[in-house]
Amino acid sequence: MASRKNLVANRSALAHKARYALTHPQRVPGHLRRAARDRWLAFKHRDHVSYYRAVMASDTRRSPDAAVGSPTREGWLKLGLLQFDYLLGHGLTPGKRMLDIGCGNLRAGWRFINYLEPGNYYGLDISPDVLIAAKRTLTDRGLQAKLPHLTLTHDLTLDFLPDAYFDVVHAHSVFSHSPLDVIEECLAHVGRVLAPGGFFDFTFDRTVGAEHHVLREDFYYRTETLTGLAQRHGLHACFMNDWELLGHGQSKIRVTAEPLPASPSVQV
Repeated sequence: MASRKNLVANRSALAHKARYALTHPQRVPGHLRRAARDRWLAFKHRDHVSYYRAVMASDTRRSPDAAVGSPTREGWLKLGLLQFDYLLGHGLTPGKRMLDIGCGNLRAGWRFINYLEPGNYYGLDISPDVLIAAKRTLTDRGLQAKLPHLTLTHDLTLDFLPDAYFDVVHAHSVFSHSPLDVIEECLAHVGRVLAPGGFFDFTFDRTVGAEHHVLREDFYYRTETLTGLAQRHGLHACFMNDWELLGHGQSKIRVTAEPLPASPSVQV
């Protein structure tokens, strides 16, 4: 099933907002409440990480699943399985070490923890609230003996992690909520922690038009902006065509320290 993405819309434009309001009037009150909440949080927290940590705290109080983008438990399980199956199809094995940036409440993470050898899963998040929810998921699934690492972070310099350690680095629905300077910080440092032959997969909201954001929460980028940013930091970046066929709303890029071999799955 091909993904249905609107790649040309500028969701920050007044005309788009007016059309959306006319066609989805039932969603207008909720959007206005969220806009008012976000303006207040942006006023209190000027840097993006502090602001988005406050957003996550607010969302997690209502529902940890919804805070990571899954309004229903069924959707939470389905999307976690999609991420898990995709990486298994790309060579993830139990002995590999995985860094999960923006692990949330372990929507996919609990599957990776269960599959990997003990101690091989490292989950990072900027939100203490969602990490508490992650520990509940871990307990509910009975995965304590797997000894996963769940770590709070305020940036993506990854400075507390060892060199050349992780075979797979994964960031699902993180860069879709990040301004360009946060993405660049990650790309400037992720190469150091990648093991030889390792890769970094991240999803993003793709546009072929003007890059824009909505409420400082949802950011839309052109593919070439992000691949070019990776290349600026000495990395090789590939657009993952096979992910595009799975029907998910976001697109995926793979970053490596060495060039990937030619494959129908990737587009340089």
